[in-house]
Amino acid sequence: MHSPASDTGKKGAICVFCGSSMGRDPVYAEAARQTGALIARDGFNLVFGAGSLGLMGEVSAAARVGGAHVIGILPDFLRHLEPPSRTTEELEIVPGLFERKARMMALSDAFIILPGGLGTMDEFFEVVTSAQLGVSPKPVAVVNTKEIYTPLRTFLDHLDAEGFVPHRASPLYRFVETPEEAMGFIREALVAAKT
Repeated sequence: MHSPASDTGKKGAICVFCGSSMGRDPVYAEAARQTGALIARDGFNLVFGAGSLGLMGEVSAAARVGGAHVIGILPDFLRHLEPPSRTTEELEIVPGLFERKARMMALSDAFIILPGGLGTMDEFFEVVTSAQLGVSPKPVAVVNTKEIYTPLRTFLDHLDAEGFVPHRASPLYRFVETPEEAMGFIREALVAAKT
């Protein structure tokens, strides 16, 4: 599972998908900060959407403070709506959302999904579908802070029960309660992938 981001001497790169807003509860921002700090603690690079606003900004700031190499991927049209984070060491400007997702997926060895909106859901389904089809079989951890993703989990279980999601897809992603659990799952998955 080698990626270009691995060339900076770290263990690899973890991409975090999350909201460009803070949400209504401070617990979401705390989970974002914990995630960034844990990525740095465990020696990974951070790949994210490059924005300075909301949970994206919290993740990148905490990762940078912890010593992680931070790579931001930003669509050109969002430069004025979501100003780039100053914690970003590498900033790539791409034409649009499709290119952004493709670049983030190419640079990353694993993914963490934090609370977010429609864009975050789009990114989640993109990486899970790519993993299911064998295009990019990389681990995906969904952090269910304050049970925000419990309805999503129920929906996916329903699709599985109705025969629309192959059973082989479920090991590719895991719903967890905390950022620490997310990192544990990713560490185990990456080690298993190398054996």
